[in-house]
Amino acid sequence: QLRLVESGGGVVQPGGSLRLSCSTPGFTLGPYAVGWYRQAPGKEREEVSCIGSKDDTYYRDSVKGRFTISRDSTRKTVYLQMNNLKPEDTAVYYCASDPDVYRTVQEMCPGADFGSWGQGTQVTVSS
Repeated sequence: QLRLVESGGGVVQPGGSLRLSCSTPGFTLGPYAVGWYRQAPGKEREEVSCIGSKDDTYYRDSVKGRFTISRDSTRKTVYLQMNNLKPEDTAVYYCASDPDVYRTVQEMCPGADFGSWGQGTQVTVSS
């Protein structure tokens, strides 16, 4: 299992933007699929977006067109760019990773089929 570290959370007004980062100290995330998940108070954890080792992507419907998942050129960091944030995006956001040999992110993402998880970063969207 990898130790994952998230950063970039904070408080933003509706319509604002944040960029979350996920990395694993001393290693690369290149060979792994990486997913972003969130959990709001009193609600179940839900998938947000995932990216495979071949850079295939998956988004939940409510974030399509607003969020973008990507890797940096060194493939050590995975970003979640979040634009036009809404109050309902408020949650703790977690990144997760796992090898995706013989699996696609379309298969892995909805079921949270990842073995390594970070500690989470809080995102609050409020006026």
